Amino acid sequence: MNDIINILVPQVCFGCMTPLGKGERLLCTFCRNQLPLTEYNFIDENPIDRIFYGIVPIEKANSLLFFTPNGIVQNVIHHLKYKNQQEIGDFLGDWFGHNINEENPTFRIDYVIPVPLHKKKLKKRGYNQVTTFGLRLAEHLDAAYVDHILIKTANTKTQTKKNRFFRWQNNQNLYKVLDTAFLQDKNVLLIDDVITTGATLEACSIALKEAEGVKIYIATIAVVP
Repeated sequence: MNDIINILVPQVCFGCMTPLGKGERLLCTFCRNQLPLTEYNFIDENPIDRIFYGIVPIEKANSLLFFTPNGIVQNVIHHLKYKNQQEIGDFLGDWFGHNINEENPTFRIDYVIPVPLHKKKLKKRGYNQVTTFGLRLAEHLDAAYVDHILIKTANTKTQTKKNRFFRWQNNQNLYKVLDTAFLQDKNVLLIDDVITTGATLEACSIALKEAEGVKIYIATIAVVP
C-alpha cells in the first residue's frame, strides 16, 4: 500500500525536493550527509555562548545545525515552520537529544520551554513550529515540556530583517512568566528554531530570570554563523 501511495503521491526530500528513494525518510541520503552540524556541545565554550555574554546570565547555549540562506537547513526549517511538516521536529529533536545524552550523560534539565507565539499568531498558524522538536528533546532529557508558563504579550511583525538593536528594542517587556514560583531553582532549556541576533532568546531569558534561582540553557535547531 505504501508503495502504491508513493507512486501516486511521491514523497520528496525536504532539503532538495527530489523524490525520496526506498528506505529514505524526510531527507535524501545526500542531504542528510550535507547537513552542516555545528558539533557544539553543552560542555565546552562555543560562539553561541558569546552572543549572550554580558547581556543575560545563561548557563550554556547550543545549536544542532548552521543556518545558511538558500540551503538545505533553510528548506527544512521552512517546511517545519510554514508547511506544518512537524515530523521534521521529531527527527531533529531525536537527533539533538541523542547527541546531548552521548556527549554529557549528567546534563540535567527540569523543563523544556519553547519561545512562545502570541495567541493570535498561534491560532492563525495552528501550531508552534518548535513543539515537536521540544517534545522529543524533553523525552530524551527526561524533562517536562512546558508551553504555558512563558507567554508573548503582543503580536509583533516578523523581525528576521532587523538588526540586534531594533530586535532588542521591540522585545522589551514582550515576554512574561505567569508563575515565577513554578520555575524557582529549576534548570530550564529554552528552545527556538533559529538564532540570528539572539535578541528574542535574550528577552525570553530576562523574563525567565524573574524566577529565583532558575538556571537557563538554550538550544535551537540552527544558528546563523
